[in-house]
This record gives sequence, structure tokens and C-alpha cells, in this order.
Amino acid sequence: MNENKKFSISNMMLAFITVLVVIGLVALTGFFLLTPPDDIIMGQAEANQVRISGKVPGRIEMYRFDEGDKVKAGDTLVYLNTPEVLAKLQQAEAVQKAAEAQNAKALKGARAQEIAGAYEMWQKAQAGLEIAKKSYTRVQNLYDKGVMSAQKRDEAEANYKAMVATEKAAKSQYDMAPRDGARSEDKAAAAALVQQAGGAVAEVESYLKESALVSPIDGEVSERFPQVGELVGTGAPIMNITDLNDMWVSFSVREDLLKDIKIGSELNAFIPALDNKPVKLKVYYMKDMGSYAAWKATKTTGQFDSKTFEVRARPQEKIADLRPGMSVVMKKKGNEIL
Repeated sequence: MNENKKFSISNMMLAFITVLVVIGLVALTGFFLLTPPDDIIMGQAEANQVRISGKVPGRIEMYRFDEGDKVKAGDTLVYLNTPEVLAKLQQAEAVQKAAEAQNAKALKGARAQEIAGAYEMWQKAQAGLEIAKKSYTRVQNLYDKGVMSAQKRDEAEANYKAMVATEKAAKSQYDMAPRDGARSEDKAAAAALVQQAGGAVAEVESYLKESALVSPIDGEVSERFPQVGELVGTGAPIMNITDLNDMWVSFSVREDLLKDIKIGSELNAFIPALDNKPVKLKVYYMKDMGSYAAWKATKTTGQFDSKTFEVRARPQEKIADLRPGMSVVMKKKGNEIL
């Protein structure tokens, strides 16, 4: 009887313990099932990129750096073969030389031989005028005495008047021969042509410099587009230089998770590619990504549509081995960023 009683009590204790264990397991399971999981906010490391392109068309003649090579600001990256620009430079230089010669002539004036020739023509015209004047005087005297016909007198008079005009024209040519250069208007025009030609040469030379493209920044060659020998047009991309010293992390965050994310906020995250290395970030940019990135609510839940914001944050210190494209992860539990 006593043994049966003890056995009954033991069974009751065992049942009670079993119930407690079951209740505990149910409660623990409910806790994990009902507790919402942490929100994972994925981001991506990005870096400033500079696209290298030329002002003139040409063929890729030679690359000096391969993808992945480090470059310094001012390093020559690529050479272009631009024969058309060389031809235009020769044309511009020829025009410049012609303008300079014309300007020198305007400043110097007529040559000594030209002045001497004009003077000789004037002296010759003066001598002819003297002869014509004497002939006309003699014929006029004979005409007055009645021994010379009127026709002969008229011919001598016409010849004299013609020589007067010839002498005036010769003297005018001699006087107009520039001894101190051309007129001020001609000098100004010649000087303007020199400036115009010089500007054309400078313009073509600037294009010629574009046949050797240099890096504007320190960085790394991330991409090369055309191959050696390929033709590239004006402004066509040739290569990209990535500035690894100017990096940030870009997140796409649903607006209901933005409570603790503001301009200037500090965020904790980790980088899976670097063995979950922790990193501190500081937010410096936030912008609505537009309606195309909105989270659409279902009518049955009664929720509203949520927009997505692009959030950019910079690491507080330089992170070794961080590369553009690496994932950066934030965890958010409830309203708190972990």
C-alpha cells in the first residue's frame, strides 16, 4: 500500500516536471518566434572616379598603365595618334608667318630701292616737263609771228599740259612712298592679323597637347575601354581613374528605418569581405531615391507606401583593403541601430 502511494507521488512529480518543461519550451519557442528579427541594411562601398577622355579624335597609340596600376597626378596615361591636328598646326603656322611678314612690311615701309625708283621717275617727269614747256614757248612765239600754224601750236600746248600732269603724278608717287611705315590703319590691320594667326596656332597647339592625356588625380586605373589601335571620338571615354582616398558607403534605407539616421549621425557597421571588420561611419548625404524605389503597401494591411532614401556615410578613419563594391552591413533592432 505504501509502495503504491510512493509510486503515485513519483508519477505526479514526474508529470508536473514534464508539464513545466513543456511550458518552458513553448514559452521559449514563442519568444523566438514572436521576437522580430533584426533588420539588415545593406550598403556598398563606393569611390570617386574620374573619366579620362580627349578633346580631339584619334587612334590609341599606347597605354602607359594597365588596369590596377597606381598613378600620380600629372602622369601621362595614354598617347593618341592625331595626324589631322598636326596638319592643322602646319597650316596655322604658315598663316602666322605670312601675317608676321605683312606686319613687318607695314612697320618698315617701302624699301630704299622703291623710294629711289619713285624719285627717278619724278626727276624724269620734271625733265620732260621742262622740254615740253620750252617747246610750247618757242612754238607760241612763232605762232604769234605768223610763221607757225595753229595746229602745231595746239599740239605743243597739249603736250605741255600732259607733261604737267605727268610730273604731278610722279611727284605724288614719290611723296606717297612710305618712309616711316604704312599708315596707322594699315599697321593696326596687320597687327590684328598677327594676333589672329597667333591665336589660331595656340588653339591648335592646345589640341595637340590632348594627344597625350594625363591623370588629374592620384589613384588607380580601374578600367580601360578602347584597345590599342582603335579609333576614339571627341569626348569618348578612354579610361577611369579611381581615387581610393575618397571613399564612402551608400545605403538604400526604407524611410521607416530612418529614425536614428540623420545628417551627421554616426553609424556602426561591419564589412563581410574583411572578416566582418567593424567600421564607424558618419552620414553626410541623404536623398529620396524617387517613386521607382518605393515600397508598395498592400491594401489588406492598411499600411502606407514607404519611400527609399539613399544614405551616404564616410568612414571615420581609413580602412585598409576596402575596395569599391564591397558590401557594408548595418543591423537595426527595432528603432535602434546595433
